[in-house]
Amino acid sequence: MSYQRIDRISEEVRREVDAIIREELHDPRVCGTYSVTRAEVTGDLRYAKIYISVLEDDRREGLMEALKNAKGYIRHALGKRMIIRYTPELIFVSDKNIEYGVHIAKVLAETVGTEEPADGSDAQES
Repeated sequence: MSYQRIDRISEEVRREVDAIIREELHDPRVCGTYSVTRAEVTGDLRYAKIYISVLEDDRREGLMEALKNAKGYIRHALGKRMIIRYTPELIFVSDKNIEYGVHIAKVLAETVGTEEPADGSDAQES
């Protein structure tokens, strides 16, 4: 199976799982700011890692637990929406890349704000 096909299937799985979670999952733990950042489907279409990014740390564990409990329902709904030979087994993984990017941006902003001018001149001009 070509890598382009797997990439297309992975993106379609990501899109459909995101829609299923937002539209059909009515669990109070699934609320707040989260996003399905990516999906990685294996070459044999048996497994799919779904990466979930949650911006609120206090809701991360509850959301991940709710998704793990509902993965059978999500897989069944995914099988109805997609026409592929096998509906992959879903593995939900917490993705901290967005949170890490926000942290790096904050550190860079603090560093730029505290730097002295490189030419040695005063910042005040009359």
